[in-house]
Amino acid sequence: MPTVEMERRQVVVIGAGPSGAIAAALLKRNGHDVLIIERQHFPRFSIGESLLSHCIDFIEEAGMLEAVNAAGFQLKTGAAFAWGERYSAFEFDDTFSNGKPTTFQVQRADFDKLLADQAALQGVEIRYGQTLVGVDFAAGHRYLHVRQENGREYHIKASFVLDASGYGRVLPRLLNLEAPSNFPLRQAVFTHIEDRIEHPGFDRTKILITTHPTHRDIWFWTIPFSDGRCSVGVVAAKTHFEGRDLDLDACLRGFIDETPSLSKVLKNAVWDTPARSIGGYSANVTTLHGPGFALLGNAAEFLDPVFSSGVTIAMRSASMAAGLLNRQLKGESVDWQTEFAEPLKRGVDTFRCYVEGWYAGTFQDVIFHADSSPEIRRMISAILAGYAWDQRNPFVSEPKRRLRMLSEICAEDHA
Repeated sequence: MPTVEMERRQVVVIGAGPSGAIAAALLKRNGHDVLIIERQHFPRFSIGESLLSHCIDFIEEAGMLEAVNAAGFQLKTGAAFAWGERYSAFEFDDTFSNGKPTTFQVQRADFDKLLADQAALQGVEIRYGQTLVGVDFAAGHRYLHVRQENGREYHIKASFVLDASGYGRVLPRLLNLEAPSNFPLRQAVFTHIEDRIEHPGFDRTKILITTHPTHRDIWFWTIPFSDGRCSVGVVAAKTHFEGRDLDLDACLRGFIDETPSLSKVLKNAVWDTPARSIGGYSANVTTLHGPGFALLGNAAEFLDPVFSSGVTIAMRSASMAAGLLNRQLKGESVDWQTEFAEPLKRGVDTFRCYVEGWYAGTFQDVIFHADSSPEIRRMISAILAGYAWDQRNPFVSEPKRRLRMLSEICAEDHA
């Protein structure tokens, strides 16, 4: 029997996506030994292409903002919503939270590679094409079983493990931490196109969220990039796909053809990339942390793509975890439940409230309300910009009550 190599590392991060790259860079900047294990090779395709303003705070914290600013990504100044003839735009330079005024819309293959490369330039070791196939966290040890592409396997003994594996959800699977999501099963069908948009009302500096004219729980994203291309997708409950064309390209274009406001925007598009599909993406876990490990971003919980919150939650969790772990590795006592899990969950639950309100129609009523006060719009804009942890904002501190009150007012005005 050949012996399996054993390596000792201080911190192992699973996954080199945005949360992994930022957490690793922050820890390295504080003098810690960090290794990232990444199953894929970068660049690789991913969705989640419309960043929120709050993301820029964490990119800046990790020392990567200069490189991101220089990369030529599409500037994003806010979010626009369309439903029939109705249109409502929110500006990120005018929010209750006074956060970053702009952000970017990015092709994730390039963006994620840039962040990973920036982490490597700061001294983080990244091993691509390696898969975590087993763990042993018994008796206070963190043993990781890694398999390389050539089949060679080795073990790592780590002081701490951060799971930033995204949809791969490595530790939740290996440690049996997965829990059912309370969101209905939804499916997204999407592609990239050469958009050739000439519509005078279209703003390339904003994501466009379009509601289906008759089914308000069906919506579309249109995310312009800086090279004349767009990401376009439809999201709906799986029941809405029944009886649709099984060909994904025809399915997506069929939904768009039913939505005149969007089909007008995309009338000149060149559909040059086969559509893809992802379903059942909402996920949850029984715990965000345990002895010697913590879960970041989508590895812990993913809600829904409607407000592009996934990357923001991922980066926020990376920053929080890196700060706590830095203190812990320096000998301080930290409480991962009260200092990580609970405050992270507060922001996630704020997003959850508005996602649920979106599909129920109540938040759509608020967004499309013609006579909302400027101050209320600034509070909503702050959430759409990603500042879902700003407890000074009444729509963050009391999201359910505030949304219910506001939607009732909007309904009365429509009556």
